[in-house]
Amino acid sequence: MSSKKRMAAVALTVAALSLGSIGVASADDKGAAKSAAHAANKAAHDANHAAKEALVVATIGVDAATIKTRRAAGESLATIAGAKTDALIAALVAFKTKNIDARVAAGTMTPAQATEKKANLTAHVTEKVNAVGGKGMGHKGPKPPKGPKPPKAPRP
Repeated sequence: MSSKKRMAAVALTVAALSLGSIGVASADDKGAAKSAAHAANKAAHDANHAAKEALVVATIGVDAATIKTRRAAGESLATIAGAKTDALIAALVAFKTKNIDARVAAGTMTPAQATEKKANLTAHVTEKVNAVGGKGMGHKGPKPPKGPKPPKAPRP
């Protein structure tokens, strides 16, 4: 191979390698940006959850640990709240309405979607407050072990 061809091959190889590393770097940047956005969303979700939990605790007047224990035992929030159930429902409706309005202001929800969500909000919150927690909610438990399948019966 002549020296000109060799130099051209080396130049092409260097160019291809540099483009490949740029592509990898930009892919890493996208992954880092996605991770940062995910972390920010999780932090916002956790903060919202903590605020809602604090609202429930303040409205009912029972500490969070007791509420969690009683919910795990199968009681509804309405049962735990007792005479304060209506106040709890009103507080949660106001909390969720504020969140819906914030999403409209942020542009993540249209005003039409907000109106639709608010239309059934009181009924939805009332249903959730009256729902019984405890077993049966969340993870369904361990699955049976996977093993060899039984042999098929012969066809007649």
